Formats: sequence, structure tokens, C-alpha cells
Amino acid sequence: MTNHTEQRFSSRLGLLLCVLGIAVGTGNIWRFPRIAAQNAGDDGAGAFLVAWLVFLFVWSVPLIIAEYALGRKGRMGVVGTFAKIAGEKFAWMGAFVGFVATAIMFYYSVVAGWCVYYLIKMTIEPLPLSAEAAQGIWDGFQGGGFPVLFHALAMGLGAVVVWNGIRSIERANHVLIPALLLIVVISLFRTLSLDGASEGIKFLFTPDWATLLKPKIWLEALTQNAWDTGAGWGLILTYGAYMQRRHGVVKNAVITGVGNNTVSLLAAVVIFGTVFAILGAEMSKAEVLDVMKTSGPAATGLTFIWMPQLFAKMPAGNVFAILFFLGLAFAAFSSLIAMIELSTRILVDFGVARRQAMLGVCITGFTLGIPSAINLEFFANQDFVWGVALMISGAFIAFAVIRHGASRFRTESIDNQDHDWNAGRLWDTAIRFAIPSLAVVLLGWWLYQAASVYSPDRWFDPFDPFSVMTCLAQWGIVLAVFILLNRWMARRTLGPDTTKTNPEGTARSNT
Repeated sequence: MTNHTEQRFSSRLGLLLCVLGIAVGTGNIWRFPRIAAQNAGDDGAGAFLVAWLVFLFVWSVPLIIAEYALGRKGRMGVVGTFAKIAGEKFAWMGAFVGFVATAIMFYYSVVAGWCVYYLIKMTIEPLPLSAEAAQGIWDGFQGGGFPVLFHALAMGLGAVVVWNGIRSIERANHVLIPALLLIVVISLFRTLSLDGASEGIKFLFTPDWATLLKPKIWLEALTQNAWDTGAGWGLILTYGAYMQRRHGVVKNAVITGVGNNTVSLLAAVVIFGTVFAILGAEMSKAEVLDVMKTSGPAATGLTFIWMPQLFAKMPAGNVFAILFFLGLAFAAFSSLIAMIELSTRILVDFGVARRQAMLGVCITGFTLGIPSAINLEFFANQDFVWGVALMISGAFIAFAVIRHGASRFRTESIDNQDHDWNAGRLWDTAIRFAIPSLAVVLLGWWLYQAASVYSPDRWFDPFDPFSVMTCLAQWGIVLAVFILLNRWMARRTLGPDTTKTNPEGTARSNT
């Protein structure tokens, strides 16, 4: 049987498509347009875009560089890489990074199931012509057993893709990502042909510079960048373990970050243009923006309630509704596959046979995702708790590099590679100072928001879905367990003979 830990991506294109599959997810199509609308000024959302692009290069790209390099150097999952690079005492940090991505997987597969359901619904039934009809579709779906059924379908499809290791993942992304990009481009040209779409696009890119004086704008921009690039999740680190040695890190990281943000911008153009074109004739700009800002239950309002009825009001709307939800489903699956692989690789490093590990991950993922599938309040709580925890994950990734020595790590594993750029000392500064500082500020901001805005009267209640205590309690339990298991995890991953992992891959084929 093939040793799947020995596999490497067959080409740089395959690697990039898979990593873009991580980065380009539902956050680009579902979340980004709504966040841009919520942080727009009176004149437009352009200032938010500026802050968002700043953090692409201050937060996301430096972390993506670190993840690529850590994965390629460690040739293991996140737990083993932390134990090897940061030291055996810090295996618990890698376990926390891995758990955060896995906890997100539990409910992310639920979202993937929603996308598949709506794809089927838009294909076989007429589009809803009113808000009441669109709400009826959503309520009918949530009121039965369909969320659990489609959650199971999503995990099952993910298992099929991950079954044969990185090569089957690469083949799947060779289809998913080009198809997704083609769908986005087709949707873009359709949007540009709509009367009134230019007003929405103009609003998206027009800056209201005064909004940059609000700290909330910068913090929301950083949060969104951390969300939609996949930086700091540990997913890119996991794929980095399968890089060929000759594939450089810095160019790949820049292409990943810029490519992801380009898709986000294109998706925002499609959403802003479509909403303004269809609703602009019957609503004021303020009312149109209220529609875009409305999250709805579990942030479903714009995507699952409004978009189907907007498609119903445009020529050939059925076709573009199908394309929209097909693209959303592809985006969800490309990210879900990476989450399954991350958890599977951790178990493989612990000595579990790959296919047993993968089946265990998928069965556990399905089981622990059921509460999110049947209860939207629980779903929203998990999204809140583990979404915020990504800031901690990003800080831990930076810590692993700092612990090893940022300059030393850069000279050993990043710079002076053939056909690649050097990260340079600016990368050291970002890793050592910018990312830890931003993580502390952002984490503090979200906890303050939870205490003062989201749940001011019950901030101390761990059972309140948006309280400070629900975050601290869940993070604390997970961290305590991993700290207690630290020595065992380090020994299981590194073993008595650490040369078996061959961090530089010099004795491997295809390296």
C-alpha cells in the first residue's frame, strides 16, 4: 500500500490549486460582501477595502509564508511540526491550532450541505418570487431532517476525495478551483450587463476616508483577512508538508493571498452589482444596504434568503442561481477537504493507519456536527467561539517561528531558493512584532465586544452563545486537555527516532 505521508504534489500548479482551495471558500462569496457593506461609509466601502488590503500584507501573507515553510521543513501535521520546530514542550500549541480548524470543520460541513441543498433546489424548482417564499424555502429546509442528511452527504463526499491522500485531493482541486473561477467570471460578466449594477460597483470601490478613523473598521478588516485567506489555520502548513523541495515559498504565498483576495473582490462586485441592479429600482440606497448588511439566522440572510429571489427577477435567473450555488458548493468543498486532511494527518503522525484515521475523522466530524445542523443557535455559538480562536492560532504559528528564531528560520527555510523571492527582514518584523501585537489587540477587541455589545448582561454565562465566558470556557477546556497530553503527543509524533520524518525531504523521491 502506498505510504501517503511520502506523497508530494505532482506540480506547483497542483499545490497552488489546492491551497487556493483552502483560501477560496464560502467566506469569499458568503461573508466578504456582507462585511464590506457593514463597514461602508455614507459614500462607499472603498476605505474598508484599503484597510483589508493592508492586512493582506501585514497579517495574511507573512503567516502564509510561515505555514508553507513550516510544513515543508517539518514534513508533518501541525502537532508534529510544532514539536519539531518550536520544541517538544509546545506540541500542545500545534494541537490547539489543529483543533480550532477541526472544530470549524464540524459546522463548516453543515454549510457545505446547505449549499448542496440549495443547488438542487434551484435546479429542480422555480425560484422564489418574494421574501416570504424565499423564507419559506429556508424554514422548510431547517424544519425537517434535511440539514443532518446534507451534512452527512458533505462529510461523505469529503471522505471520498481524501481517501487516497494528497494525490486524490490534487486531482479534485484540478476540477473544483478552475470550475469555481470560471463560474465567478461568468457571473461577473452577467452582473456587468445588468442595468443599475454600476451603482453598486461604484459604491463598493468609492472610499469614505473618514471611516478609517474608526478602530472598528481596521479590526473588521483584519478579521476578514484572517478568515478568507486561511492564514493561521494550520491548513496551509498541512499541505506544505507535501510540497516538493524545489517549489519556493514566497511566490506561492503571494499568489495564494492575492489570488484569494481577487476572488473576494470579484464576488463582492457580483453581489453588490446584482443587489443594487435588482433592488435599486424599488428601494433607496440606504434600504438596499440594509438588505446587504442583514445577517439573518446564522448569517444566512443575504445568501440564502435574498439572492434566490433576486435571481428570480433577472433574465435567465434560473441559470445564474444554479451557477451561484454551484460555485458556493465548490468553494465550500475545497476548504472542507483541507480540514479533513489536516485532522487525518495529525492522526497519521500519531501512528494511525491513514484510511482508519480518515474514517475516524469523518465519522467524528459528522457526529459532532449534528448539533450545529439541528440548532442554529449552537451553530452560531461554534462559529463565534472558534472563529475568534483563529487569532490565537495565528499567534501560535508566529510563536513557533519566533521560538525557533525568526531570522534563522528565514535563512534556513525561506530565502535564497532558486526561482523564488526572498522574504527579507520585513518578514521577521511582521512575525516577531506585527502578528503577535495584532492578535492581542484583535482578541481583546472581540472579547470587549462580547462583554459590551453581544452579551452585556450575561458576559459571565458560559451557556450564553455570544458571551466572553463561552469563549474562555471552551478554549480553556481544550487547552487544559492538550497541555496535560503534551508529553504523550510529542512522543507519539517524534518517536525515539526523529530522523524518520526527514524534515528536508532530501532522501525522498520527487523532492
